[in-house]
Parts: sequence; C-alpha cells; structure tokens
Amino acid sequence: MSPSSLEAAGRARAIFTESARVAEASGKVLAEAVAEAAGWIAEAYRTGGKVLLFGNGGSAADAQHIAAEWTGRFLRERAPLSAIALATSSAELTALGNDYGFERIYARLVEAHGRSGDIAVAISTSGHSANVVASIATAMSPALPCASTSRA
Repeated sequence: MSPSSLEAAGRARAIFTESARVAEASGKVLAEAVAEAAGWIAEAYRTGGKVLLFGNGGSAADAQHIAAEWTGRFLRERAPLSAIALATSSAELTALGNDYGFERIYARLVEAHGRSGDIAVAISTSGHSANVVASIATAMSPALPCASTSRA
C-alpha cells in the first residue's frame, strides 16, 4: 500500500472505531427511550394510525429511508405499515415555506396529515431546528405522541 492509502486506511479505522464507541454509548443511554417510542409506534399501528417522519437535510433523508422500510419490507415480508416522510414534495415544501415561513413547513404538514392515534417522529442532528421544534409543539397540541431523535 502506498503511504497515502495507509493514511486513508488509518483514518477509516478511526472512524469505524469512533462509530462503534458512539453506538455502544448510545445503546446504554437511549435503549429505554427507544423502546418506549417503539411501543407508541406499535400501538399506533395496532389501532390503525400512521407515522409522520420529518427532519432537515440528512435527517430528512433518514425520515424518507425509514418510511420506505416501513411501507415496503424490513427484514421480512409483512403487511405494509403506513409511514409518511413529510419532506418528499418540493412543491409542498416551497409553497408552505413561501406562505408560512420555513419554520412552519412541518408544523403545517403535521396539521394536515396528523390525526389522533398517529405518531410524529422528529429527526434532528442539533435538536434546535426551528421548523422541527415547531412541528413537535404542533404534534403535541392535538395529542399526537412525538418521538424525537437528536445527536445533540
């Protein structure tokens, strides 16, 4: 291997090591909260509800990936689960951003699509995105349980 390849491999190993450390630490701290949120989601599905997922940037992509796994199949063949990623329509997002401001785009979509018995899942790297925070408040006002994730 060339010196630059060895350096790149060393950096890759360090990233994998750090990722494993973070995953292990997260499991210790977050297992109960994740289990509780999973219980809310399972109950919503048992009672005919759906899950609304949203976030910005990479978190929006995570929301879309999760919705795709739940409406498709994950690990095994099963009935589809109703999951809607709210960041998929550029027409909706730009219209709502224009009419209500970017900080209200997800709140408005939660108002439009959320019903009693549904779950809102907010995904945020910082935990401080104004539009994600506003949507959590909106989701909680009609008593939609809201599960949130943050790396902050």
